[in-house]
Amino acid sequence: MASTPNIPSHTKAWVYSEYGNIEHILKFDPNVPTPDIKENQVLIKVVAAALNPVDYKRALGYFKDFESPLPTVPGYDVAGVVVRVGSQVKKFKVGDEVYGDINEKALDPKTSGTLVEYTAAEEKVLAHKPSNLNFIEAASLPLAIITAYQGLETAEFSAGKSILVLGGAGGVGTLAIQLAKHVFGASKVAATASTAKLELLKKLGADLPIDYTKENFEELSEKFDVVYDAVGQSERALKAIKEGGKVVTILPPGTPPAIPFILTSDGAVLEKLQPYLESGKVKPILDPKSPFPFSQAVEAFAYLNTNRATGKVVIYPIP
Repeated sequence: MASTPNIPSHTKAWVYSEYGNIEHILKFDPNVPTPDIKENQVLIKVVAAALNPVDYKRALGYFKDFESPLPTVPGYDVAGVVVRVGSQVKKFKVGDEVYGDINEKALDPKTSGTLVEYTAAEEKVLAHKPSNLNFIEAASLPLAIITAYQGLETAEFSAGKSILVLGGAGGVGTLAIQLAKHVFGASKVAATASTAKLELLKKLGADLPIDYTKENFEELSEKFDVVYDAVGQSERALKAIKEGGKVVTILPPGTPPAIPFILTSDGAVLEKLQPYLESGKVKPILDPKSPFPFSQAVEAFAYLNTNRATGKVVIYPIP
């Protein structure tokens, strides 16, 4: 096992030991054991981590029947540097800059997430960090961009089709717009957001920005091949598709025949999208308040929970 010397036996982390509102239960712990790694894992010195709505749901106990026991270090998304490598790892070596969503199955996450100085992750959920992105930008991407990509694949989206993205200014929505346009070759991209965020939708590539405070998207005369529902409005979304069109929703259960969808974290998706990220065709979108320092993880979660964030909320530096 290759390793960097001077990896401490204990590290600083944010932890909760009971279920509830994450803002009330999250505590700073300066003395969490540094994780051991398996043959197929690397140990990452975490530089930046992004927050996701799933962290909230998990803290409320939504997955407690089939996930890891408490206490829990939350966090899915990571960007950092490999400091130790398991014996079967082929893709990475000590010193590599990597990023990924460390929980392959979103509803069965690891006990030790990414709001910590050192975290362990399987080789297959990681990719090399795109050279043009800093750690903050890279940390913002994995869960959201894989969700956006796999959701479009689930809806069998392809070149020449039209799409409506609900929640176009959010973490997943900002990337779904860009992928639909620049990777999948959409003929037309429409997206919803509040008044102040319509300019952002245009910048991302939306041909038709819709102000949801002023109009109901399902009442438009125009219908779409696919509606990507990132806000939980699948019932309304079904009224906005053409005959034979599809609704994919990332907020299960969804109203049939909308297709509920949860990502599987996969470094191969990040690698496939690397040329688009490195060329700048697809850009990470950070909330203007990002990054929050490690000491303000609780404030960062409180802000995410307002549902007003544009793009992603990231924690940096760690610690």
